[in-house]
Amino acid sequence: MKIVTLLGSPRSQGNSSTIARHIVQAAEANGWTSRSFELNRLTYRGCQGCYACKQERDDCVLRDDLTEVLAAVREADLVVFATPVYYGDISSQLKAFMDRTFSYLVPGYATAEQPSRLSPKKLIFVQCQGHPDEASFADIFPRYQYFFKRQNFTEVRLVRACGIGPNTVDKVPEAVLAKAVETWRELTS
Repeated sequence: MKIVTLLGSPRSQGNSSTIARHIVQAAEANGWTSRSFELNRLTYRGCQGCYACKQERDDCVLRDDLTEVLAAVREADLVVFATPVYYGDISSQLKAFMDRTFSYLVPGYATAEQPSRLSPKKLIFVQCQGHPDEASFADIFPRYQYFFKRQNFTEVRLVRACGIGPNTVDKVPEAVLAKAVETWRELTS
């Protein structure tokens, strides 16, 4: 089985990345192969709205560092998106990737019974925020969950940590790490 992790934090050792890596360690310990991409270290552009992926291609026409990432996600059984909350949303690094997943949609996706070119996949969405109030930014996951389902992520789970921000790097509570691994186990059993 293959797990692909997209680390959306600009901080290599940030909290969302720490949680995602914990999931990957559990997967690798159980024989999974893994690939991890630190989006902030890659050079790429956002979707150009050219519609080449709907006309003459079945993939994104842009050739940059996301080309390999998009291909890896296509091949994965489970994907982990990890992001801090910046200005009330996912990081710009992850958002640019999300925009490029438009290439996964088939021509006529708006009315297609199966709008995605992806085979069914599972997804864990890791969201970390410095604000301790769980009501704050609770709208992020439901908003993106709609797109995940359109992309054929058939089972999607949230691992959310509130009240841990830049001043608490490497201090992710054990309960959050345990929940992350338990979420992985639930999805893969």
